[in-house]
Amino acid sequence: MNRLLTITALVLASQASAATLTVWNHFTDAAEVTWLRAQAAAFQKATGNTVNIVALPLDQIPDKLLQSAPKGQGPDMVVTLPQDRLGQLASAGVIEPLDKYLTSKTDLDKTAVSAMTYNGKLFGLPMFAESVALIYNKKIVKTAPTTWDEFIKVAQANTGNGKFGFLVDLNNAYANYGIFSAYGSYIFKNNGGTLNVKDVGIGNAGALKAVSLMNDLRYKYNLVPEGVTADAAKGAFVDGRLGMLITGPWDMGDIRKAGIDYGITTLPTPPGATGKWSPFVGVQGVILNAYGKNKAAAAQFAKMLVMQDSQASFNQAGGRIPVSLSARTKLKSNPIVQGFGKAISAGTPMPNVPQMGAIWGPWGSAVAQSVQKRTPDYRTILDGALKEVNSNIK
Repeated sequence: MNRLLTITALVLASQASAATLTVWNHFTDAAEVTWLRAQAAAFQKATGNTVNIVALPLDQIPDKLLQSAPKGQGPDMVVTLPQDRLGQLASAGVIEPLDKYLTSKTDLDKTAVSAMTYNGKLFGLPMFAESVALIYNKKIVKTAPTTWDEFIKVAQANTGNGKFGFLVDLNNAYANYGIFSAYGSYIFKNNGGTLNVKDVGIGNAGALKAVSLMNDLRYKYNLVPEGVTADAAKGAFVDGRLGMLITGPWDMGDIRKAGIDYGITTLPTPPGATGKWSPFVGVQGVILNAYGKNKAAAAQFAKMLVMQDSQASFNQAGGRIPVSLSARTKLKSNPIVQGFGKAISAGTPMPNVPQMGAIWGPWGSAVAQSVQKRTPDYRTILDGALKEVNSNIK
């Protein structure tokens, strides 16, 4: 939908009496703040509704909303909230289900929509997302490998004499979740949009295969030495000594600054996997106060922020990866949008339930233990982590 049609639709849908919307926002990048203010001004001009933007630190927003919303205070909407607190806020009844305000979700990335869905209901309009992907130096790796055998072959061919074919922080469970997912492991079983927190999959047969493959990357294929951190891997890539790296959009600024001719793609399907590599996806979206007095007007503004033109201009302001599929098409010449957009669409949303807090410690420790020596007792390690997780959840 072009800008003229968007504004026209907003005018036709505007309420007879103008509303004043309070929007909580955590953006600190000057260009993104300017973008949001421009969006608010355009919305006000189109509808007559006033938008007051209030800056708050991101880590304060969920708790302030929990405290203020039931008292009839707080914002009409928040731009934006990460999905990790969505389940808590939805369970507390302080954020508004949004399905009734949408006529279509077809332009929004399905992974991002899923991240903003809790117990089958949409509680946030996804605005941007991030995940890890496979970044490769085109000077070293001419074309992206499409099979696991090809990936290993090119990685090993470029390893040695102070250079590396492939690196990742093997201790980092988040960065390596795509391997778990490919083998059929999961955090909480997803049943039609509802996560079953009593069905934890970090110790299943797929998880055993995943940690075994990660161990192989170090001890069988001799690709990832001990002690490699995310910073060390990025440093090698920026220095031109690394062919392929798993990382996220947060490192692209340094990579571009170094003048690396890079490509971005997904990791090939691991050997014997039942599914494709599917990394964790983090999503931030626009949410509405369930106790707000101007929900219809707030929903109008929220929808405007996730439309094609708004999403494209937001990317140009701060570099965030849009979740509007038509915005990604509009930005087809942007390799970061295209590469990470592909990984996000192939990814798995990080669970948005409070019980995720019980997972990170035991699971992360189990992943780290699994790559500390050649072929440890994976079953004992994962069973111990699963037992601790279930105990924490109870």
